[in-house]
Amino acid sequence: MERILVSACLMGRAVRFDGRAKPTDHEIFLRWREEGRLIPFCPEVVGGLPVPRPPAEIEGGRGARAVLEGRARIRTPEGRDVTAFFLAGARAALHAAREQGVRLAVLKENSPSCGVHRVFDGSFTGTRAPGAGLTTLLLRDHGIDVFSEDELPEAQARLTELEAETA
Repeated sequence: MERILVSACLMGRAVRFDGRAKPTDHEIFLRWREEGRLIPFCPEVVGGLPVPRPPAEIEGGRGARAVLEGRARIRTPEGRDVTAFFLAGARAALHAAREQGVRLAVLKENSPSCGVHRVFDGSFTGTRAPGAGLTTLLLRDHGIDVFSEDELPEAQARLTELEAETA
């Protein structure tokens, strides 16, 4: 059975920067939970950040690739550099995925860690920019398919393909 790495906040765990969760009750997600497929993970908490914590965004909307390459930082509204925590969390997520043989992840959109298609642009105005979060990018760079919580039917289709390959 394929296991799926998921953002812990989607499982109802209060790990977000504001101390809340963002649980999903989509039927596909609930079925995966019942099947025991889900591996909850919060890269920001595992990386060493507390709950609650100040929000953080990738500076200048430069994207996760720029962070991985050392050309951009992840900062709080006060300017505190929290890049090291995000990098540690992304690396820990990759390590956990590899240990569990994960080939598929479902992560929380808009997060500087878990954003799949969009992240906040670094202005702390609520403006989103196209691009992936740090954890998403690192997982993808290592061959793991990543979907957002809004793409569960697509994730299920990919899960079916992966399971057919190993049958």
